[in-house]
Amino acid sequence: MAASQQDEKQHAERDRSAFLQAQSLIGDQVLHLLDQPGDLHRVQVRKLWDDRYRVNIFVGGDAGSATVAHSFFLTTDGAGKIVASSPNILKRY
Repeated sequence: MAASQQDEKQHAERDRSAFLQAQSLIGDQVLHLLDQPGDLHRVQVRKLWDDRYRVNIFVGGDAGSATVAHSFFLTTDGAGKIVASSPNILKRY
């Protein structure tokens, strides 16, 4: 493998790792603010653009019966901290 190809691969792996860390950090913050539903199935964090994300909280016993219980549009700072949410994240559980 050429050096430039290897550099590109390493750069892509670093970007992917940083993105996964940001997803985890954002999901954890939302669950901390909302509190965790008893029947939590999963937290989906999708990057929309720049520092904007959509977070969906799925509840239900399994993938076939899971539904979206909460959905938020978020803005984060450079470190991944939530600075704005629509709608506001309120403690529910």
